[in-house]
Amino acid sequence: MDFQLTADQRALRDGTRELLAGRFDRDRLRAAVDAPALDRGLWRELADAGFFALRLPEADGGVGLGLPEAVLVFEEAGRALLPGPLVAGQLLAGAVDGVASGERIVALCDDAADPVLWEHPADCDALIFLDGDAPARAARAYRSAPADVARAPFASVDPLTPLARVTGPARTVPQPGLDVPRLRREAALLTAAQQLGSAARTVEMAVAHARQRTQFGAPIGSFQAVKHLCAEMLVRAELARAAVYAAAVTEDALDVVGAKLLADEAAVRNARDCLQVHGGMGFTWEADVHLHLKRAWLRAERWGGAREAEERLADALAG
Repeated sequence: MDFQLTADQRALRDGTRELLAGRFDRDRLRAAVDAPALDRGLWRELADAGFFALRLPEADGGVGLGLPEAVLVFEEAGRALLPGPLVAGQLLAGAVDGVASGERIVALCDDAADPVLWEHPADCDALIFLDGDAPARAARAYRSAPADVARAPFASVDPLTPLARVTGPARTVPQPGLDVPRLRREAALLTAAQQLGSAARTVEMAVAHARQRTQFGAPIGSFQAVKHLCAEMLVRAELARAAVYAAAVTEDALDVVGAKLLADEAAVRNARDCLQVHGGMGFTWEADVHLHLKRAWLRAERWGGAREAEERLADALAG
């Protein structure tokens, strides 16, 4: 099986990186840190570029691409620390009116999680809940208006991702036509793709700083300990990349679990090592390294944490 990117896939990846560099540069990133409300103008710009309609059929106004292409796009979103319920927008573009065009922002809440968290509660126009009580094959999706959902404040480690905790039953209506097991699987994979993008970006940040920062008259990147640290970061990112790309092709549930586990580890540990390479400067609010670490912590707990993933993989190996 050939996992090499095609010319079109490379063009999509490079075009997405260029798009985000132009529309969500560092100035807009830091502005979002200070005021985390979602920029609806930016959201519509992303929609106009096909971000949410990427996998919708061309007959329905979409781009007509597949899950591997979505993974490439979400990897770039992770590099840029693009905020918002992006996974929900991608997965629900064909199910909820106005999502593909960027006119509506929708959140995806997993009732199987504890606690049930809601991203960007002040910005969402609708919520889709995935049934957490029914067996996987019988699980259903339900839609609710934000005003009908009981919530409580929930402190978020990531300043770019405000959260609320769903505290009680919401007034919901069934949302037909959604394959809940597939939604959970693809949500985990797209989240892993974002983690991969963050892991790769922190490698670049660490290497760039190691080349510029000098101690004892030499760049710190010439010191063996720093070289080894950066090399370990690169290995983690590339292992995660292979797993995420493969899972996007196979769409196998266990492949996705393994990819998420490796991507979470790469994103968290690479951000920590990037902080170490930066030294004291990396811990300051003005540096961007801590934003990658906080986002990685948050994503690592969404759509299956490490313990759950390890148990599932162990059960599969034992069986």
